[in-house]
Amino acid sequence: METLETPIRFELEGWALFMAELQVASEGLNQLPELRDSVTERVRQTRRMETLSSDPTVAGLRRLFRGAGCDPTRYRPSSEALLRRLLKGAEMPAIHPLVDLNNCRSAELAVPCCVMAEGTFEPPYVLRAGQAGESYDSLRGAFNLEGKPLLVDALGPCDAPISGSQRVKVTADTVRATLVAYLPAEVLTWQEARARLEGLLDEGPVAHLRAAGGR
Repeated sequence: METLETPIRFELEGWALFMAELQVASEGLNQLPELRDSVTERVRQTRRMETLSSDPTVAGLRRLFRGAGCDPTRYRPSSEALLRRLLKGAEMPAIHPLVDLNNCRSAELAVPCCVMAEGTFEPPYVLRAGQAGESYDSLRGAFNLEGKPLLVDALGPCDAPISGSQRVKVTADTVRATLVAYLPAEVLTWQEARARLEGLLDEGPVAHLRAAGGR
């Protein structure tokens, strides 16, 4: 596995980022339903709705959101929203192998993760708060980015750890993509995030890990 260069400037304090380049492994896709089910079951065995907000990772992310000027109870980190859905009885969604793997990783680590299709983004990156007047077409519609944690590439805003961007989304034809994990540095290192991704791929080899890195 190669080391992935991650040219990132942090304008927000307390964050770390992990990035990984992945390619769909068609030979392992028959194990994807079992991986989704296994991760969902582990979430329900190890987490409770009534104590979720006091989890160190969830609490750490909430502090980081507030530091960017974002109320995490109004605009929840995508990972917390996913965990809450799973704990209420929803199933892990089946969308695309790389998106499903990304959701599994997000649920396991309790951190927001996104997946950006190859060819839709351009380094370098900046992690900063959204500015007045900034918005993008998110996966849920028009989304105001002001005062929210925001990943920006050379082309402009490309992801927020609340709702992803249509610009970088995976399609049915996507074979390669970059996965990004937003980490509270006081709780998780990017090396720990890489190890957990490798563990998931050992459990369900649905993708080939081509390169990884972080800051």
